[in-house]
Amino acid sequence: MIRLGLRDWDHLVPLASGLVEIPGFTVRVDARDVTPDVLTEPGLDGGETSFSRYVQARAAGDDRLVGLPAFVMRGFRHRCVLVREDSPLRSLGQLAGARIGLTGWPDSGNTWTRALLRAAGVDLAGVRWLVGPLTADETGKDRVGGRPLPAGVSVMAEGESLVDELAAGRLDAVLSPFMPRELFTRTSRFRHLLDDHRTEERAYWEATGFVPGIHLVTLKREVVEAHPELPAALLAGLEESKRRWLGRRRLLADTTPWLLHELTESARLFGDDWMPYGTKSNAEMTRAFCEELYAQGVWPEPIDPEVVFPDPALAAVPAL
Repeated sequence: MIRLGLRDWDHLVPLASGLVEIPGFTVRVDARDVTPDVLTEPGLDGGETSFSRYVQARAAGDDRLVGLPAFVMRGFRHRCVLVREDSPLRSLGQLAGARIGLTGWPDSGNTWTRALLRAAGVDLAGVRWLVGPLTADETGKDRVGGRPLPAGVSVMAEGESLVDELAAGRLDAVLSPFMPRELFTRTSRFRHLLDDHRTEERAYWEATGFVPGIHLVTLKREVVEAHPELPAALLAGLEESKRRWLGRRRLLADTTPWLLHELTESARLFGDDWMPYGTKSNAEMTRAFCEELYAQGVWPEPIDPEVVFPDPALAAVPAL
């Protein structure tokens, strides 16, 4: 039995439900509300892990987790900058010298979003950063990563929240991979900074050729040593699960009013797979992320991207 702690991403349903099987293994998926800490849970053999924390561990020589180049959470970050509804700010470049809140300093998603600010000419050192929970009811998350924070970065006081600070005008913007519930109401006090983030994201894709990876699947080192064939087999199973999910969504597209339109438009832009698995398909994205961790001071020295996925068997997705 291989037990994985994963959030309930749609594309994992075929694997979690047993429609996709991993030859030679019985895989059990434990659905989680939040990303698990794979190393500290004795009952887990693997699970969903922050790309940032995994890369930093590898850079430090910590190989207790074996990462699979299967990014179960992936997405553009242009949409992840929120401002007040009445804010005059409309572009990333206008955030120079601003007061910006974010949900975690070393977090993968926020690292990618800060990379967009850097590309827009914003000096990150000139921003006043405030780290804290998006809403007051969020607890238990490591938001600083156990390393000293750069100058200009402070931590929010207990009981405060980013949405409250933004609403009160004490912050100019908030970076968050997840949206507050209020954003989905007609009376929301907040909006996306970019009026047409989709156009900006399309341009990003055309410039880079990738959609940023946020979380990946990892396995404990001792599990891999006991079952050296598991990483490649699980990677193939995750690929099959994703493919089955996409086929079903294209058939049963009436789960949102315009999902069929999104599916057809995505296929025209990205081809058949906007979230490819395998080391080779993710090499450029991995390199760019390693560069950002160093450039932003999240990690103190350059990171060799070759240390992230050293297993040559994971270069491409093997067939089940």
